[in-house]
Amino acid sequence: MPPGWLRAPVRVFPAPRRLLSPAACPPRRGPSCFFHSVSAPCAVPRSLRLSPSKYRILAPPFPSIYCAPGFRSSRSDSLRPLTSPPCSFTQSSFLSRLPRSPKGMNLPEVLQVLEQLAPLSLAESWDNVGLLVEPSKPRLIQKILLTNDLTPSVMEEAEAMSCDLIVSYHPPLFKPIKRLIQKDWKQQLAVRAIEAGIAVYSPHTALDSVGDGINDWLVGALGSGCVSVLHQAVSSDPPRHKLEFAVRNREELEAILSELGTGGTDAAFSAARPDGEALSVSLPCPDAALPSVVRTLSRHPTPRQSLSILAVSKPPLLGFGAGRRSTLDEPVSIAAAADRVKAHLGLKHLRLALGAQKTLESTVTTVAVCAGSGGSVLQGVKADLYITGREMSHHEVLDAAAAGTSVILTEHSNSERGFLAVLRERLSQRLADSVSVHLSQEDRDPLEVV
Repeated sequence: MPPGWLRAPVRVFPAPRRLLSPAACPPRRGPSCFFHSVSAPCAVPRSLRLSPSKYRILAPPFPSIYCAPGFRSSRSDSLRPLTSPPCSFTQSSFLSRLPRSPKGMNLPEVLQVLEQLAPLSLAESWDNVGLLVEPSKPRLIQKILLTNDLTPSVMEEAEAMSCDLIVSYHPPLFKPIKRLIQKDWKQQLAVRAIEAGIAVYSPHTALDSVGDGINDWLVGALGSGCVSVLHQAVSSDPPRHKLEFAVRNREELEAILSELGTGGTDAAFSAARPDGEALSVSLPCPDAALPSVVRTLSRHPTPRQSLSILAVSKPPLLGFGAGRRSTLDEPVSIAAAADRVKAHLGLKHLRLALGAQKTLESTVTTVAVCAGSGGSVLQGVKADLYITGREMSHHEVLDAAAAGTSVILTEHSNSERGFLAVLRERLSQRLADSVSVHLSQEDRDPLEVV
């Protein structure tokens, strides 16, 4: 456990100086009063153990609460989960503001906040996310520039404002690099960032997948509804297997478990005697330990002959994954849907393909979205309307229209860029006051309608 943290039944939470106040402090009301659920002693020295009835959480500098995973508030400052798998109580949006240097924050501190907002474990396996450029000399982060794409004009903007960290939604370094030379414009940007001491970070598909991320924001353009994930994210835990085998008696089972214990595994087991002669054993096993466990079992005739190895599916992370589908609380016409998307994204134009037998006045009850390149994610999804960037091929649009699904294409980065303002607000709430977060004024989609 990191220094300065307390452990309570609901979750681990930081308790720096002046976090706690006597009961004279008025209690917080509403869903934020989870502090009262603390009933067991905290894992802290006896002198610091506190009575929930005597102490409450201060509002400043911690207007922070605990909330259940996926909790949504009707308030404008809605509560949003920060950590990845929704497996227990998690910190809310406003938890992370800690007393820090008045001159800025260390890079690792800022990276921790970024990874709370969009855990990198949620990114697609093909993606290149996280810290891409790290300066050789540590420096405090005072200015952060948010951009959808890191282009030469955005780099000039960052240099002019003495930026310390660029958060580029798309990773400027994607393919493996064997050399850094001036012939390639992306390599030029990497060299310029290094020379200027500017760190570069990219969340990309982690920000797509996380709950309340880009895709939830995009599907919200058409209003509230029942939202589901198109391609469910799964736990990032290492692969596991289940080994099923038989043993002659309990003595043989105990001998095998003893050998496995010396082999570095402490897996639990269950056993049953269906025929009165042999014990059936089910043994969970992590992927890394599988070879040694199989070698141990192969030394015993009965387990070796009856051994069956089954792959265990990783548990899904509910609310996390690629793409979203919403059944709207209030259906709208296709024309109204197009207007709402333009208003949501700040666009004057977009491209629309009407589904077969549909008109602009046809009703949209279900909508499926995927920010950026959504052709493969949306393929085959049943919905009245698709919304994505531009990576749907001519024939994919024809297929969707023939199935009665209308399609809105906004151009790739136009479906993503508007979320940067939301990201800016969330970062500003969590970072020290000495860190300023800016939206790039030079970032724009390379394609324009003329």
